[in-house]
Amino acid sequence: MAWQGAALVLGAYLLGAVPFGLLASRAFGGPDPRAGGSGNIGATNVARQAGKTAGVVTLLLDVAKGFTPTLLAAHLLTPWWAAATGLAAFLGHCWPIYLGFRGGKGVATALGVFLAFSPLAGLSTALLLIIIAWLSKHMSLGSLIGCASAPGWLALLGAPLAAVMAAGVMSLITIYKHRENIVRLRAGQEHGWR
Repeated sequence: MAWQGAALVLGAYLLGAVPFGLLASRAFGGPDPRAGGSGNIGATNVARQAGKTAGVVTLLLDVAKGFTPTLLAAHLLTPWWAAATGLAAFLGHCWPIYLGFRGGKGVATALGVFLAFSPLAGLSTALLLIIIAWLSKHMSLGSLIGCASAPGWLALLGAPLAAVMAAGVMSLITIYKHRENIVRLRAGQEHGWR
C-alpha cells in the first residue's frame, strides 16, 4: 500500500502542476496569462485575458486535477493517503515544477479536492464562494471565505479527520497566496469582477 500511495501522491503533484490556464489561453488564441492582469494562471485571470470560454475550460480542468487523483486515492487507499494525494495536487498547482514553482492560488484545485472528500461539503464551499463573490463583486473575497469555510463543512458533514486537516492546510495556503489581494481589499483598491 505504501508504494501505491507514494505513486499516487507523486502523480497527483505532477498532474496538479500542469498549467491548464496557460494551455487553455494559448489554445483559444489568448496571451500568456502571466504577462497581464493579476499575472495568475487561474481561471479568473485567464477569462480576463483570453475570454470566458478559456476561463471556463481552465476552471473545469483545474477542478478535475484536484478531484480525480483524490477520488482515486479515496477508493483505493486509506483516508490519510487520500488527504496526502489531494494536498499534493493542490501543491502542484500552487508551486508547479513545470513553471519554475510559480503557479496559481489553488482555489479551483482545492475545490476539486473538497468535492472528492465530500461532494456536499465541496458544493457548500463552492456555493458560499459564489454568493460572497457575487455580493461583494470580488472573486478574491469569495475565494478566501469559501476556502476558509471548507474545513468546517467537512467536519460538520462527517468527513475523515485527515480530510479536515488537509483542507485546513489548503485554506491557510490559499490565504497566503491571496496576501496581496487582502492588502488591496483592506485598502479598497481591489478590482471587482463585474
